[in-house]
Amino acid sequence: MARTWYPVIDYLICKECGTCVAKCPHGVYDTAKAPSPVVKNPEACVDHCHGCGNRCSVGAITYVGEDSGWTPPNGEQTTEEACCSCGCEAASKKKVIVEYLYLDLQTCDRCIGTDNVLDEVMMTLTPALQMAGYEVEYNKIEMESAKIAEQYKFLSSPTIRVNGQDICQSVAENSCGCCSDISGTDVDCRVFEYNGESFEIAPKEMLAEAILQVVFGPHESGCSCGGYELPENLKTFFEGKTKKSGCSCGGNCC
Repeated sequence: MARTWYPVIDYLICKECGTCVAKCPHGVYDTAKAPSPVVKNPEACVDHCHGCGNRCSVGAITYVGEDSGWTPPNGEQTTEEACCSCGCEAASKKKVIVEYLYLDLQTCDRCIGTDNVLDEVMMTLTPALQMAGYEVEYNKIEMESAKIAEQYKFLSSPTIRVNGQDICQSVAENSCGCCSDISGTDVDCRVFEYNGESFEIAPKEMLAEAILQVVFGPHESGCSCGGYELPENLKTFFEGKTKKSGCSCGGNCC
């Protein structure tokens, strides 16, 4: 959810084609007023999403809070952007987007361990998925700041998403000494629950099963991007990390 980010329509050049209203999956526009684009729920817009702006053929859409250098395409042919950063549009195409979201790959044992396991699983699954006609995209994204974590609707570290869906049905955590050391605060990180057991490093079988289940199982309708707020646990981590990095001794005294 974005509080300072939403589309603004220039009605002098808008041709009321209705594309922005029809393509927005977050309910920002008033569908009852379509094809005229009336912003009804600006708070539902996803931070730094340019989905409707990129689709506007006359460049009639700009954004409050724009700071990325993006400009309206003004009818130029552009690559169509996904609705947001969550990958939720890939489910309707023959494409598999696997995202690994993490806090640290330098010292955190569970982030590093799960990263290694996921690499192994993807090396095995990717050729098979490609043989079945799927385009496979595998991304690793470090949650370097609270702003990035909010952009990706990050709930717990590490997180694995397939086409925008977290492979874990719920968030289970325990104390993480490594991330606590990074921030100088008490931090909990994710544990993976599989076959009645909890693992700090995700088992290979669990990851393979979860990825295939999302790809070949029934697709969930809609987008799960709305209603997000950065968890207190992560707020504490980022605040501690920022404070520690600003220490005159480089954080070694904390």
